[in-house]
Formats: sequence, C-alpha cells, structure tokens
Amino acid sequence: MIMTDQAEKLRATFQARERENSLPGFRDSGRHARVFTVASGKGGVGKTSLVVNLGLALTRIGCRVVIIDADLGLANIDVMINTVPKYNLADVVNGSKNLQEIIIKGPLDLKIVPGGSGLFDLANLDRVKRTTLLEQFGELEEEGDFILIDTSAGISRNVVSFVGAADDFILVTTPEPTALTDAYSMLKVISERGYKKKSHVVVNLTRGVSQGQKIYNGLHRVVENYLPAMELNYLGDVRYDPVVSSAVHDFCPFVISHPNSAASTALSRIAWRIAANGEAEMPSTRGIAGFIDRLRKQ
Repeated sequence: MIMTDQAEKLRATFQARERENSLPGFRDSGRHARVFTVASGKGGVGKTSLVVNLGLALTRIGCRVVIIDADLGLANIDVMINTVPKYNLADVVNGSKNLQEIIIKGPLDLKIVPGGSGLFDLANLDRVKRTTLLEQFGELEEEGDFILIDTSAGISRNVVSFVGAADDFILVTTPEPTALTDAYSMLKVISERGYKKKSHVVVNLTRGVSQGQKIYNGLHRVVENYLPAMELNYLGDVRYDPVVSSAVHDFCPFVISHPNSAASTALSRIAWRIAANGEAEMPSTRGIAGFIDRLRKQ
C-alpha cells in the first residue's frame, strides 16, 4: 500500500508539472529532455533488457520516454518488443526518411529510434544537411522527457563517445568479478578523458537483499582510491528473477508481462529515483541537440 501511494503521488506530481512544462531537473524554459547513455563494461549483464524496462517504468509514473538503439553491432531493442523496424537513423541521415517516419511505437507510449550506424554518419554531413537533421532531432525534445541511449557492450571508442555526449551516464554491472573489472575499466577511461565527473550505477542480477549495496560499496572504494575525480551515485540493484528470461522468450518486457515481479518492482524504484532526483551535470548545451553536437565533436 505504501509503495502504491508513493507511485500515485509521484505520478500526480509529474503530470502536474508537465502541464506547467517544468518537470524537475531536466526541464527548463527551453524544454530540454534529459539524455542518459546506458552502458556496460562487458556483454551479458542484461543492459538492453534493463533499458527497455526502465523506459517503461518511467512511462508508468507519467514520464515520456524515447529510447535510441545505439548498439551498432547487435541492435535488438526491437526484438524485446516484438517488432521489426523498416528504417533506422541512417535513412534519416541520407534524406530518404524523416525522424518521425522511423520512430517505433512500443507499449505504454514508449518510443524507440532505431539508430544503427547513422549516428556516426553525422560527422560526414555538410552544414546544410547537419542543420536539417538537428532540426529533426529537436522534435525529440517534444517526444520525451527522458531519452535513453542504449549502447554496445564494452569500452570501444563509439561507446565512450556516447557516454561523453550525454547529460548523464548509467553504468550497468553484475556481481561477477569480470563484470566488475570491466565496469571499473570503463569508469577509468571516462574519468581519464574528463568526460564525466559523476556516474550512476545499477547492479543487475543480484542474489540477495544486500548484495547490490555491497557490490556498489566495493566499487565505490576502488574509485575513491584510484579515480578521485569521479563521483558515483547508486541507483539500486535488480534481483535475479526467472521472469526476466521468460519475458525475453515471450517478446514482452517483464514490466508489462510481470508487473508485480521482483525485477519490475526494482525497476520501478530506480525509475522513481531518476525522475524525482532530476540531477544532471548540466552541460552548456542540453537535450538531444546538445548530445548530437557533442557526439559530432568526439
């Protein structure tokens, strides 16, 4: 009952503020969406599933969410919602489609932009085409309060560029030693390049009530000792839950198919923290246009 009351209060708050065009932390008079890049040091940590279900959890509390699929090798967000995109961002870049024509509509009004290699074709556009494309991207400011960028796994140049271009960065890891090692490696690269002063952490596939906090505490101690310029923020953990794999096999996000499961409850808590906090690093140019501009300069 307490959880339900909290959800209703937060949803009412967002809806009221949306009517005033002043959602906390990521809205200002320019109506800028708040852009998150979600990445992981290695594959197999459940990042894409987390992105899709987090997006849906945010929509459930009154937020409008757009996901950009930026996994250039294994883009599969469309598989999660059982749809096949006919076009992607490359079609927008070459002028054959506009941005609205490639957006996929998912459950609960979730919107997905199939990215593909088109994101990195931006650097090769002439000024006129780039201006035209950025004007289209400006439309995403009206489509979403949050824009989630789902990247490839690992610390490739492309992934690091996405992290550096976004307003905020969410690092997904698991309790596995290799995942934690790769998570630290990613934080090290980001810190050394001066891309982020703060990173948010989600620990996925935990096996106990306190395991997520313990994993985060250990990572935090290492970062404090060796990456003093980097600040970490713990968003929470998502417990191992069999409904997650069954939802993937059913081509239906678990937040939809199993809304009362442990995994769904955990994602709801993380969504509340993100939405209510409104904390971002506030680069000089915010929103999706700022993201694209910074990505082009990487």
